[in-house]
Amino acid sequence: MADHDAPSASRELGDFLRARRAECDPGQAGFPDDGRLRRVPGLRREELAQLAHVSVDYVVRLEQGRTRRVSRPVLDALADALQLAPDERAYLLTLADITPTTGQRRSGRSEVAPRLRQLLETMRDVPALVLHRGMDVLAWNRAAEALLTDFGALPPAERNLIRLTFLDPSFRALYADWPRAARECVATLRMETGRSPHDPAPAALVGELSVRDPDFRTWWAGHQVRGPRQLSKTYLHPVVGEITLDIQQFTVDTHPEQFLVAYTAQPGSPSDEALGFLLRWAAGGVEEGAATPGSGSGERYGER
Repeated sequence: MADHDAPSASRELGDFLRARRAECDPGQAGFPDDGRLRRVPGLRREELAQLAHVSVDYVVRLEQGRTRRVSRPVLDALADALQLAPDERAYLLTLADITPTTGQRRSGRSEVAPRLRQLLETMRDVPALVLHRGMDVLAWNRAAEALLTDFGALPPAERNLIRLTFLDPSFRALYADWPRAARECVATLRMETGRSPHDPAPAALVGELSVRDPDFRTWWAGHQVRGPRQLSKTYLHPVVGEITLDIQQFTVDTHPEQFLVAYTAQPGSPSDEALGFLLRWAAGGVEEGAATPGSGSGERYGER
């Protein structure tokens, strides 16, 4: 691919390299303090060039977006020098057009297979969603609605977990550690924009959040990336209070752009008890005034 065919991708590659270089610890990279004043944090360009066995001029051209022609060995050397994590390394290869692509990603919402919807409905004891890779919520079960929000009450264009995390006050209040959750959202969106440069939806979301949320603007400039992984989150639910859940993601073989997300609690834990109470409440099986789980003071539903 000629450099002039993708100027924005070249700039993104340069910005990412520059951001990761600034995060590198010179001491850990083998450059102890030599007494020279460092005008910027992280590695100097000449230090990165030395570690990656390339010229300083080549590093300058990469960071200034003046070239995107990078061989796989050079990219691997740069990734090693910058001590990139696996997700960051994959993102670097995507930006440089090294990884094979599946063609331009279709914008808009993809359809959920009927059997997958049926699976959601049978998961009565497990909150579950079907998400597009851009974190659009395509389908959900009653348990997920009880845990997170009434997705059906939202316009389809607003059913996006990242958008809700930043712009919906009630959804934002669900997180016990909102800054951590929000940063994870930013890193996920950064990975998605690299994977689907021709899809206007992620770019439009970045534009909207950049205008409307100063924290997003700051964190987006940090160029952090992450892919799907198993994690846990603690929520502050208005019905059951604090609840910690494991979040697992499963790919959908017939729809590569979709994945199934399930929220589960450790068996026998207070969160497991709280989740069970929440699901009974959502199904109408909890009487008004029933004690909520873990309420040592005798707190009761309907008295909050």
